[in-house]
Amino acid sequence: MNGRDVSQGKPGRFRYDRCGDCGHVFQNPRLSFEGLDFYYRDFYDGLGAAMIEEVFGFSPGPYLHRASLSIPTPRRWLDVGGGHGHFCNVARTVWPTTSFDALDIGAGIEEAERRRWVDRAYRGLFPDIAADLADQYDVISMFHYLEHTRDPLAELDAAALALAPGRHLLLEVPNPESPAARMYRQLWPGWLIPQHQHLMPAANLAAALSERGFAVQEIRFGDVHQRGDPVMALYGLLQTVAPSPSSAWRTEEEPGRPRRVRALTAAAMVPAFVAGLALDAMSRPYLTAGSRSNAYRILARRR
Repeated sequence: MNGRDVSQGKPGRFRYDRCGDCGHVFQNPRLSFEGLDFYYRDFYDGLGAAMIEEVFGFSPGPYLHRASLSIPTPRRWLDVGGGHGHFCNVARTVWPTTSFDALDIGAGIEEAERRRWVDRAYRGLFPDIAADLADQYDVISMFHYLEHTRDPLAELDAAALALAPGRHLLLEVPNPESPAARMYRQLWPGWLIPQHQHLMPAANLAAALSERGFAVQEIRFGDVHQRGDPVMALYGLLQTVAPSPSSAWRTEEEPGRPRRVRALTAAAMVPAFVAGLALDAMSRPYLTAGSRSNAYRILARRR
């Protein structure tokens, strides 16, 4: 599969291959760290910071759902890929005596510490600092983080190092075997081209955890399904056929014309967006049955 950045409209085309044996999907070739920084920039921070803040802070429901685990009360919890700290801030209401730390490569994680949404922020790469955190955490969570990494197995190794024996790792990732991934192809939000570099089927991730001394306690589909695929795919289509001319990385010789094209195209697509909302609701019973959901969650315990 080939695709482009339809969320921001930044330039470039990217190839994704699927392993014929195990179904693992990977970006080929991978972006460098410098390349990732270019596509992350103005999405989570910078120009996109205000919008992403609204998206992440829209509803506490998904965070409460993720935090509601049937486990002993954690003393220390590390949220890897913690973004702006929204999960930790909400999870405190479920676990009021737990200390919540978070790690990310973006500046938002430092803002989370300033807001006191996290008790301690680590800015950097998890495998680089895991040795300093050995056996310190009762829970490590990675929500829609693993697919962003250049080497997801190294991230699992880091988690095995930082978790105390007998404690829990909680993972949530897009499901590349979902019908939604096939239906919307490169416009599927789960691909998030080019930020996502690896998408692992649930069986692959469970096997990788077992190889690292984890006992997989639950693989959950169903209610992990995220709303909005049809609408986000339509937005990606809009970005493809009529990219926003106001983006700082676009240069137009005649800026007035792209603005008119954008406005007319968006207006023409309004009925499609309304239909997308209806399709999202109508397809939910089908997509939440069995293992069809567009995301899945794994709870594993370090032996």
